[in-house]
Amino acid sequence: MNSTRQVKINDLTIGGNAPVRVESMLKISLDKREECLAQCERLIDAGCEMARAALPDKKYAEDLKHLVANTKLVIMADIHFDPALAILAMEAGCRAIRINPGNMPLDRLHDVITTAKNLGVVIRIGANGGSISGMQLAQAGGDRAKGLFLAVCEQAELLLSHDFTNMILSAKSSSVPECIRANELIAEKYPEFPMHIGLTEAGPGDGGVVKGTACISALLMRGIGDTLRVSLTDEPEREVKVGYEILKALELRKRGVNLISCPTCGRRRADVMNLVKIVEPMLAGLPDGVSVAVMGCEVNGPKEARHAQFGIAGTPGGAVLFKEGKPAGEYSFSELEEVLPKFFSEGDSRTLRSNERQHHHIQHQ
Repeated sequence: MNSTRQVKINDLTIGGNAPVRVESMLKISLDKREECLAQCERLIDAGCEMARAALPDKKYAEDLKHLVANTKLVIMADIHFDPALAILAMEAGCRAIRINPGNMPLDRLHDVITTAKNLGVVIRIGANGGSISGMQLAQAGGDRAKGLFLAVCEQAELLLSHDFTNMILSAKSSSVPECIRANELIAEKYPEFPMHIGLTEAGPGDGGVVKGTACISALLMRGIGDTLRVSLTDEPEREVKVGYEILKALELRKRGVNLISCPTCGRRRADVMNLVKIVEPMLAGLPDGVSVAVMGCEVNGPKEARHAQFGIAGTPGGAVLFKEGKPAGEYSFSELEEVLPKFFSEGDSRTLRSNERQHHHIQHQ
């Protein structure tokens, strides 16, 4: 977004003019090698661009090395407390690590930074709401958002004192307002460095999605955030899907079809909820960024449907179809399941190619 520095992890660029990246985290122990690799493949299919993997003990170092060598997904090793683990992760092939420098002895931190410099490793630093020290909280006058900010400043200054700038900053909390304020303070003090954003411990289901979306969207709309994770109590692929939906809603990136459908009311001419269930499985082959509108009646339906590449609007007798803003026929509801696959497969090739080119450009920046 607004960061001026760009870091590179393998072939993945973060910060500067790069797209906002979508991350997740492996939720399987590294010693379950085949399961980890299978999860990485599912994440790649979902569009994940980087995943953290926890390295809690040196006995998993060979497992991490195996993972890095056998997946195309960029892996960031997640390290707590032990500098030796950070060095092992880098030696295992990880070109990104996540550490809390404040939790490491200064003499050993020097070894970590030296190794990172020699190997060209990116270090993500940061604090979360549970790691603020009593001293930092007291210094912040009990303001937890400011305490988070001070914790990140302390870590950043440690790295900068070693002339290390190849870093990503992060501050997370399970409180949406607290997380937003902390990141605003960090972005103001360190505008040059890329920032990873997200709400930690957002939780399960709709509540987790809403909390994560509220926090991430507010930050992105302020120009804060170069890479994100939606931390859900769910499968990691779900985190990635929600991340892309946030970016798509904010018109920052395009992945998948933009499905527009009305909430329905007493005027509806069509069962929109059922129609959406019929339509959704048919959209998989359409290029990223294509808009499909499903509307229930003639009040706002035709206009919304005309603005999309593909539109469906309910009528007293069934539904009228629109393609590139032009009517493409009116059909009874009983005919739609047979007609729709052909309707979607015969889109305006010029518009579809344009969307494909735009997506290709975004994905390869």
